[in-house]
Parts: sequence; structure tokens; C-alpha cells
Amino acid sequence: MPPPVNRSATAAVLVPLTGPQAVVGTALLNAAQMAMFEIGDDTFTLLPFDTKGTPEGAVAAAQAAVAQHADIVIGPLFAGEAKAAAMITRQNGLNMVSFTSDRTAVGDGVYSLGFLPGPQAVQVIDYARAQNRPRLAILAPSNDYGRRIVEWLYNTPSVAPTIATVQYYDPAAPDFTGPIKRLIKTDPKKPGDVGFDALLLPDEGQRLRGVASMLSSQGIDPAQVKLLGTMLWDDSKPNSEPALSGGWYAAPAMAGHADFDARYTRAFGSHPPRIASLGYDATALAAVLARRGPHDFSAAVLTNPLGFAGVDGLFRLLPDGTSERGYAIDEVVPGAPVKEIAPAPAAFSAAY
Repeated sequence: MPPPVNRSATAAVLVPLTGPQAVVGTALLNAAQMAMFEIGDDTFTLLPFDTKGTPEGAVAAAQAAVAQHADIVIGPLFAGEAKAAAMITRQNGLNMVSFTSDRTAVGDGVYSLGFLPGPQAVQVIDYARAQNRPRLAILAPSNDYGRRIVEWLYNTPSVAPTIATVQYYDPAAPDFTGPIKRLIKTDPKKPGDVGFDALLLPDEGQRLRGVASMLSSQGIDPAQVKLLGTMLWDDSKPNSEPALSGGWYAAPAMAGHADFDARYTRAFGSHPPRIASLGYDATALAAVLARRGPHDFSAAVLTNPLGFAGVDGLFRLLPDGTSERGYAIDEVVPGAPVKEIAPAPAAFSAAY
């Protein structure tokens, strides 16, 4: 049955509303509804569908979205869900703006609004290079996250030539001294030079703090080598580990997210999980595009190179399905909140 004439644009939100991830899914939907009321008008309708957090549930949700004449799909949350739902959306010519950060789940009409770790690493590395830290070492966990970041960096022309050395460590190991020692490339002509000026530590939590605490004893002085990180540092209490003091990492600008957090808390009575802002931004994007006549959610419009302004700053969707964001650079301050030392760029042409 064809969709009714002169109807409003319809965005389907595919999130887990039941199952183990229902809390996160509900927060994403709450944020989406916030965007609808704050930005949407009578040209825009939002329809939620429960994926149950499974590929099978995502397929059923996508089929229901098609039956309800959705014009664009927002979500799902996980890579497996996105891959499964994409079989339905592609068959029906629908574009999908998902929340996954898995690069393997995107492309051919599926876009990621997630916080991709590779671009975060690139941005903080670019900043470090601009601050005269040109030689990079990487000490990464030997898990999917660590390997995806290293692969991304080796495929980034501006970064690959600067990589002096890479070492992986077992995330379950109690001791990281072996991989740390293997990072060091000594030169008798340069006493005290370990062969790099910046060290990327793409890890989180207690393991991040444990790795950092072992650096000095193995000959890497954080006072001489700038430690770099990704958004994983944000929730890892880096200010509680002295070795991370002065370290830099890429993260969304603080002001915009703080305002979103406050509005969400007033509306729903609790603080949202970090990822909830993606539900807001995806829906806000759809609501803005819905005002155009006729409604246009085509790839050409979604991948506008100028990008869009979101809760977490500037972002744009790329033709390959990945996304690019304008991150700020934060510095770890011992025993205090992190300090934003470089603002997020105001445009994608801006550079540090």
C-alpha cells in the first residue's frame, strides 16, 4: 500500500526497549523524543520500534518500520542489529543512521553516528603533532577496540608515517612490563630518548591506570613523553593516576553536552547514559531535514560536507558510512576535573 499523500515525514527509531539493554535503549528513545519536541514540527513524526537487543528483533523492527511507511531509520544500537536490519532497509531504499561504532556495520545506506574510536585517536594525535610531538608510539590492548584503532591509524595518511612503534598487550594480563619494554627504541647518540614523543594508550578504567603506572619504572617518563587517549579516558578517573597527569585525549566539547544532560535530567528525572545524546542528534537531524519539501533523506543530503551541529559538537556523515566529528582536546588535571585545552573546531576546515 503506498503512503498517504501530503503526510508528515516519519522517522523510525529502532532501539532495545526490552531485554538486557533496555535501559540504554529507553534513554536513546527519551533523547529522541526530546529532540522531536524541541526541534520537530507538524512535518515530522517519530515511531519507536523495539529491537529487543537482538539481530532477529532488529529485523522485525525494521519490517514494522517499513510497514508504517518510515522515511528514515534511526538506530539500531549494536553492530549485529544494524547488519541484520540493513537487509530490510536496503531492500526498501531506506537510509539508516545507526548508533554503532563498528565500522564493519556501515556503508551502502547505513551510517554511523557513534563515537568512532579511530577518528578520536587521529584528532588527538594531530593535536600532539601540532605541539611538536611528531613521533608516535601506540600501546594498545589486543582486543577488537585496540586493533581497530591501530588499523585505522595505519590507514590514515597523516598519521601512518609518524608511527614509530606499536605494541599490544593481553587485556587480561596482570603485568604489562614486557610490551612496555618492547616499545623503547634506544639510540646511544641520544641518551634518554626512547624513540617517540607521544604515546597513545587507547584503553579504559583500572587497566588504563595500571598500564600508565608502570611506564616510569620501565624507562618511559610521562614528563618527557606526552600520553594520549580516546574518549575511553572520560569515564576512567584518569585524574586519580599520577602518571596520566597532563595527558591529552579527544572528547566532545563539554558545554553542549552539559546543557543536554541538564535538560534530559529535568525531563526524565535521571542523568542520561553518555550515548543518549546520539539519540537526540540523529532525531534532530531528521527533524530538520523533514522541514524541507519534499522530504529528502537521500545520501546526498545526509552526507552534506558542511556537516551539522549536534549536542556533542560538529559532525558529518561520510559517503562510506562512517562519521567525522569535531572533538575538543582535554587535559588530565590531578585530583580535579579535566581541563579543555583546545576547543572543538567550528568548521571541518579548521585545524589545530
